Amino acid sequence: MDFALLSMDGLTLILRLLHYFFGIIWIGHLYYFNFTQGPFFNETDAASKSAAIQKLVPRALWWFRWGAMYTLITGLVILMMKGHTSGIAIFYTSWGVCILTGVLLGTTMWANVWFIIWPAQKIVIQSATQAASGGKPLPEAAGAAAKAGLASRTNVLFSIPMLFFMGAASHLPISVLPESNFMLYYLAMGVVWAALELNGLKGKMGPMTTIKGVIHCGFALTVIMYVLMEAIL
Repeated sequence: MDFALLSMDGLTLILRLLHYFFGIIWIGHLYYFNFTQGPFFNETDAASKSAAIQKLVPRALWWFRWGAMYTLITGLVILMMKGHTSGIAIFYTSWGVCILTGVLLGTTMWANVWFIIWPAQKIVIQSATQAASGGKPLPEAAGAAAKAGLASRTNVLFSIPMLFFMGAASHLPISVLPESNFMLYYLAMGVVWAALELNGLKGKMGPMTTIKGVIHCGFALTVIMYVLMEAIL
């Protein structure tokens, strides 16, 4: 008896399952931090907030950052397998352009998690732990919290078009011709991406300060990126 799951297609399905599994853990925690934990911290008392930072936040951040890591790893493996079996030409199709656009955003979000949010949150956790033990809070903790918060909001912003283009790769065929100007498309997307990521590193929350604001901005960014894709390609 042949089992379909033991074929190459089966291996791809398993990788996709793991990619979805880890992705749900990652993005689920991203939305939890921004939509649930943040407003709670703004309303609760100092003692409850301190206890949560010491006991709850480290656990949530563990699942958050490793969910991001394994989402990236499984996604890259799937991408390499697709390129190996279908050839480089697959990346010049509707599927390829959409998936690479999603990969750009997802990889940026992963980098923000590991190199901005997590290092900054470690300072916040250490500060709360020291203060609870009778020591002095770290003076840099407030700045670290703001830095992590801005990067986290930027990831929420990126997550909406990222999910759109990942889904569009298989479910929304876009007219892409061999003579399409791929260089101009990726240049335009690069400018948009760089401006927003730079703001996420050094800028301000702006309209992303509120939950409603960042959600609206995310969908607006999705529309802009989609229109750019259709107009250029």
